[in-house]
Amino acid sequence: MKTKIFSILILIISVNSQSQVVITNTNFSMGTTGRMGVGLSPNGEGNMWKPLNLSGQGSLGGRMEQVDYIDILPAIHFTPKILDKDSTNVTFQMRLGMYSANGQFVGNVSSRSNGGLTFILPEAYVEARNIMGSKWSAWAGSRFRRYDDIHISDYFYFDDHSAQGFGVSHKNTELTMLMPASADSTNVFPYNYQITVAGATNPAIRQRMVWIGEHTLHLKNKNTIKFLGEFHYVSPNSKDASKVYPADNGWVAGVKFNSAFKTKLPGSFNQLSARYGAGIANGGDNGNTFTWATYGAPDADGKYKNAYSFTMVEHFLLNLSDKISLNGYGVFTKSKGGSSSSNTDEYFNGNQLYNQKTDFVVGFRGFYYVTKWLHLIEEIHYAVRKDGTNPEANMWKFSFAPTIVPLGKKDPWSRPHIRLIYTLAHYNDYAKNNNYSPYLQVNQKSWGSFIGVKTEWWLF
Repeated sequence: MKTKIFSILILIISVNSQSQVVITNTNFSMGTTGRMGVGLSPNGEGNMWKPLNLSGQGSLGGRMEQVDYIDILPAIHFTPKILDKDSTNVTFQMRLGMYSANGQFVGNVSSRSNGGLTFILPEAYVEARNIMGSKWSAWAGSRFRRYDDIHISDYFYFDDHSAQGFGVSHKNTELTMLMPASADSTNVFPYNYQITVAGATNPAIRQRMVWIGEHTLHLKNKNTIKFLGEFHYVSPNSKDASKVYPADNGWVAGVKFNSAFKTKLPGSFNQLSARYGAGIANGGDNGNTFTWATYGAPDADGKYKNAYSFTMVEHFLLNLSDKISLNGYGVFTKSKGGSSSSNTDEYFNGNQLYNQKTDFVVGFRGFYYVTKWLHLIEEIHYAVRKDGTNPEANMWKFSFAPTIVPLGKKDPWSRPHIRLIYTLAHYNDYAKNNNYSPYLQVNQKSWGSFIGVKTEWWLF
């Protein structure tokens, strides 16, 4: 009897396996990116270093003295074979990020001693490309879906759609749906509110929905033009809520032109983009470019009908010779919230927020290739931040970094780097007197400095 049952089970498993996907070539990969090192500010309080960039601009202005972080990217890749059909490339990937907002987080330290180690999981998704041999692809989950960046400033401009959602693409056209508020707006008004049901008070959330369409035209000589369109919507909440919020919406339109240059060393390019966001889609502040991170205060009706943001970015790389490369950028942003105020106004939670801002940052990084493994890096940046009707806060910053490049390539993108860094920054009186920098919040001085040894890597 036992033999018959076993034979039946074997038969069932055999028949069932013939109708399932057979995966014969599973591959596991591990990637990592990050920056880490030590440093000090010789003229700072207790010699402790803090980032020198202007507040509200994140890493815009250079990131040589940026705080430590580590990303680990495990992924599983496979190509299933289905009934003799064409192959589909499938990837499951996740990303674990670790950083501390207050100093070192590795070595002889504990999370309690430095103010808390933060773990994030910005990526966990499945993507299927070239489904059944077609031009169709699809993905779902949460991912870093972003493209060109100004690496000097870690600034992913124009089309950073990093959030939870799903998308499909066909050839050069992509359609995406994101719902960022469900995970990215904890304790942030006006998404979170309270509602009373059957005598009990419970938290609820208004879900923002973002529909995105992107299309890329491929021109001659590897040039491309990318068109971007977005529509954002948040629904109203019920009259049973502690505070009633109306429905609101916004939209985004943009265009980006990428062109390749012929130089002695390959890889030279120029990138130029312009993006306009209206209504609740006017986001982009503190070095981020998320259009769904609405900027400013609402109007008297609690809406962002008249809000807007315009951003223009220029970014280039010139590999001038086998000795010199030059990387430069410029970023201009003008934003206004829903209120008519040109200075500050009341936010949903009663706080006063700036309702208007202007950012302008320009910077250059030069590479001098002493040898294949020793590169001299120089940076200079000029940054301006104007909040509301306040005077301008500005900063000049210069960095010099002799760099060891173990892979021995005369290439601006070769990593890892091990850098000896010296940075000097100068602030105008308004920036100094109003603490317009993490450094200035500890040291109210016209000059800031940093010296240290840091590594930067990306390994895939």
